[in-house]
Amino acid sequence: MALRPGNVSVLRPADHLFDDMLAGWAAQQSSRLLSRTTTRTRESQVRRFAGFCSTPPWEWTASDVEEWTSELLSGSRPLTVSTIRGYQNAVALFCSYVTDLRYGWVDQCMAMFGTHPVQVCHEWNTAVHVADHEARPPVRPLTRAEVQALFDLADDHVDFARSSKRKGWLTLFRDATLFKVIYAYGLRRREAAMLDVHDFTRNPKALEFGRYGVCNVRWGKASRGSQPRRRAVLTVFEWTRPVLEEYVTDVLPRFELADSAVLWPTERQGRIRLAHIDDRFADWRDDLGLDPVLHPHCLRHSYVTHLIEDGFDPLFVQQQAGHRWGSTTALYTGVSGDYRNRVLRHALDEAFAPPTSPTDQGGTPR
Repeated sequence: MALRPGNVSVLRPADHLFDDMLAGWAAQQSSRLLSRTTTRTRESQVRRFAGFCSTPPWEWTASDVEEWTSELLSGSRPLTVSTIRGYQNAVALFCSYVTDLRYGWVDQCMAMFGTHPVQVCHEWNTAVHVADHEARPPVRPLTRAEVQALFDLADDHVDFARSSKRKGWLTLFRDATLFKVIYAYGLRRREAAMLDVHDFTRNPKALEFGRYGVCNVRWGKASRGSQPRRRAVLTVFEWTRPVLEEYVTDVLPRFELADSAVLWPTERQGRIRLAHIDDRFADWRDDLGLDPVLHPHCLRHSYVTHLIEDGFDPLFVQQQAGHRWGSTTALYTGVSGDYRNRVLRHALDEAFAPPTSPTDQGGTPR
């Protein structure tokens, strides 16, 4: 005789209810058109908090958040302030969802366990975002000499592997070109990794760049879990066109891709992984003896810095980088001491230079 579902006792009802809450929360976020990456990351952070508490959400307290934060700060690998704030924000959002009476979780918990969840994150026990920039101080833009040394080393690896007829020269050429493109357009890793060949188009106001006058970024950094933002980055360096033309024309076809649109393919027909970009950069950085804290994103900082040093309008640089606020672009900028001294000298000369007389200007005094 079959038992009706209503007569079946659910094993570990607390675990099942917690899973249902997370599933409902994921559906709520999906309804807001947040990306799956965002929802999965937040779920992972909430589960991590639950694991620390060893209790279900309806037994969490504000002191649990404070003890958890202390552990994150004092662990063997302490997290950054921005990461901890993200963890706290995920827990706060989840608690806001399960305590919202419109979803019925409060009534269900009261019926099953005689208690209900509450909001455990508040203004007195969570990190406040008061600083515009929280990156590690040692992370900095590369100097022009360091950028050139990196590119020269990459080209040397390609030339050696190619002349030795080694199998890996194609991937070395791909990676060398990838880093040049990251710098040439000030791209983030994911923005660069997701590029396709057809993402480059002509700029009618700069025909000298041919079909590589504009890089159309389709996977820009999303805001608050929304869809990736798009932007068009104009080509500014004259060497960009020949670098891309050589790669697309002579090297890319050798990968024999099923999908010929992919710009940075692997030998297994997939897209290049972000972890590979990090690893390759680290290898070449270490070969040059550069600071071990430097990573591929430093090329983006270098791009912004060098454009500012070259006299490009700050608003133009801000739009190229895809920043909503000019203050963000300013924080990316690490102009050299030589540049600042030149600016200072020019300002001082303008301010303190003696006025010129009409005779000095080649005219006749009145």
